[in-house]
Amino acid sequence: MTTAPRLSVGLPVYNGEKYIRESIDSLLGQTYEDFELVISDNASTDSTADICQQYAKQDSRIRYIRQPRNIGLSPNHNFVFAQARGELFKWAAADDLYGRDLLKLCIEALDSHPEVVLAHAWEAAIDENSHVYQSLEYPLATDSPSAPQRFRSILFGSSGLFESTDPDVPGLVRVANEGILRSCDQYGVIRSDVLRRVAPLDSYHHSDRIITVELALHGPFHITPDWLYFRRDYPDRTYNQSPKVRERCAILDPARANRFRNPSALLVAEYFYGYYAAIRRAPLSAADRRECYQQVARWILDRAGCQAFPKHFARTEVRLGGDLVNDRVSVAATVAGQEQRQ
Repeated sequence: MTTAPRLSVGLPVYNGEKYIRESIDSLLGQTYEDFELVISDNASTDSTADICQQYAKQDSRIRYIRQPRNIGLSPNHNFVFAQARGELFKWAAADDLYGRDLLKLCIEALDSHPEVVLAHAWEAAIDENSHVYQSLEYPLATDSPSAPQRFRSILFGSSGLFESTDPDVPGLVRVANEGILRSCDQYGVIRSDVLRRVAPLDSYHHSDRIITVELALHGPFHITPDWLYFRRDYPDRTYNQSPKVRERCAILDPARANRFRNPSALLVAEYFYGYYAAIRRAPLSAADRRECYQQVARWILDRAGCQAFPKHFARTEVRLGGDLVNDRVSVAATVAGQEQRQ
């Protein structure tokens, strides 16, 4: 029986032929090598299967599994985690790229800080040609020792609301460039035992944010201050082509396509309730739990358009933490396999 690797990387994919080679190359080229790569092909209809099987023959760290039917994005994410053998786990996307030192630095952070439950790095957005078009220093307070503070930072950060540090713009401000602020922390390196204690990824509206916030209620995150995670975003991305809530949720789970069983209002209501459920499950003191419930109520009022904020609340648009387009971030110099592609 072979020894289990320390880290499992789970890569769910559906029709990923366009970018999956780049993604796999960037993972296999990591300076940290003690990991397995579990690829779950969600019944792709393009050449994804051939590509993955070819890589699996070349590298024994890869386990390729093909689903007999399309089970949906969320079940496929949960499936790769269920297959994981490592004490640490990381989700990977078939069109994203990863700096050579990402895994090494994340694992070093987890080893140095036993209280940390998730480690990641700064994020940059890349286009279909792997060119950086947006980068920003990490804006959230997920490293705080206070669970309510971590919760509050993620909660309001998801809606583009932050506490301003500008003396001319006091209180809460709505940030102009909120798209990149929705940091994909769930794609960091996570302690598997902690991930097993949180609810699996669901398929309602923005369910990925719930799993992130629940992880943060279990402990702080460590974010390496360097751009090592490259999130690909482009017009043809499947999720971007589905503007309606139910359409997006049907990508997460095909069962959500039934509009009678899953009206849009229900899918959004499940999202709001997901925060309350995460707080209820988390290992919090009574005082911390109460404070988190209060923050959710405050957040829901804002989302509903109510001005239930201190009188110094402002919807001023400001920039936080760096340049939107950053020439200092080089994919070719950071990501394995990109030298010959750019």
